[in-house]
Amino acid sequence: MSHPLFTPEARLLLEKDDRAAMDVFCDTLHPATVAESLTDDAISVEDVWRFLNATTIANQAAIFVYFPLEWQVQLVEGTGRPHMARLIEQMSHDDRVDLLRRLEPKVAESLLRLVDEADRRDIATLVKYPENTAGALMTTDYAWLPANITVDQALDRLRLQAPDSETIYYVYVVDEQRRLLGVVTLRELILAPRKAIVSELMDKQPVTVKVNDDREKVAQEITRLDLLAIPVLDAENRLVGIVTYDDVIDVVVSEATEDVHRMGGVAPLEESYLETGFLKLWWKRAFWLSTLFGAELLTFTALASFEDAIAAVVVLSLFVPLCISTGGNSGSQAATLITRAMALGQIGPGDWLRVLRHEIFMGLALGITLGVIGYGRALITPDSVRGPVDPYRLAFVISLAVASICLWGTLVGSMLPLLFKRLGIDPGIASSPFVATFVDVTGIIIYFTIAKCFLSQHFG
Repeated sequence: MSHPLFTPEARLLLEKDDRAAMDVFCDTLHPATVAESLTDDAISVEDVWRFLNATTIANQAAIFVYFPLEWQVQLVEGTGRPHMARLIEQMSHDDRVDLLRRLEPKVAESLLRLVDEADRRDIATLVKYPENTAGALMTTDYAWLPANITVDQALDRLRLQAPDSETIYYVYVVDEQRRLLGVVTLRELILAPRKAIVSELMDKQPVTVKVNDDREKVAQEITRLDLLAIPVLDAENRLVGIVTYDDVIDVVVSEATEDVHRMGGVAPLEESYLETGFLKLWWKRAFWLSTLFGAELLTFTALASFEDAIAAVVVLSLFVPLCISTGGNSGSQAATLITRAMALGQIGPGDWLRVLRHEIFMGLALGITLGVIGYGRALITPDSVRGPVDPYRLAFVISLAVASICLWGTLVGSMLPLLFKRLGIDPGIASSPFVATFVDVTGIIIYFTIAKCFLSQHFG
């Protein structure tokens, strides 16, 4: 989406071909604002490059990473390979790996041939890690120090490392084999006596993650401890990179978006809503809607099996929507709470017994609450609608059915996400639509079974 404030100005500069003003535009505004201003349907890929070429290659790299990924791919195809290779060399290590992963293999390979050898080796190292792991998320641009130098010497070294480091607030202390010994903050170095030794200042037990850890675990560790970055270690406990908080924000947004999509019964979208093709969006929505629709057809089968009960006591059919919606709502509510708690690392499949005990009591409390309301509503049903059924007996049946279905929906909604997680299936699938569909079918069975038990004299 283009930036509403600066896009007209960018278009005007392009019309005037004012390269000096374009350079000031790129150099003055935040890179994200520049990228948003140029992400406009009225501005072609060629015009974007004409605009970017007016500024330095460093500014171009900083701006480039803020374009949407589909735009990045178009921009790669819209410029010469040598120029793009120079730009890749200027990009942060994790951003350029993300870009190369999304390019056609032939295009990525042709670019890599033109990249400096040291950068090529670094890219090759990062690309080998599976997506959605700490290794794929990390950058190798970190500040490091040996343990046996003074603070004065450490600050001198950091001045040299700073231009090429993603962050220098955390400085990692390593030995000759790159094994992590500790971490010291820039604040601690600045405030320490000049002749103090780094090993005396460092935290010898820093929080770390392994290179193959899932990115969700990395995000949880950083957010739990309010870190700006976290070191990534290989199998031999050597420091191979760091994951910074800005990358974790991207992970959190991505995972939350994926969960919300699944909870809404939509396959996750790779692009933004408006940029996803119509057919692709139709398929992602139609597939799950069709699956859920097929499952909901079972409610027809369930109702058909109680045809005699409905014919004998017609008033029961009027309360079907009330009862099954109660189960769907309570189940969706529980599933949402449990799925989110798992995403935040608050609970896991191993906590199923504690969750079960908690939700049994909660389901009973909620069921009684709704059952009382259902009792009152059934009791005031007019005689002309209720027929020969005793009002108090009908009210009791409705209230008991509502309470039972509410309890059942709560238990299903809380247990299914945990079960799916244990089976290695995304628990988001077990949320609202799936739970509601399952509880709808079983809720009908519960409702009419209770009705038959307490209103049997009306069934002949």
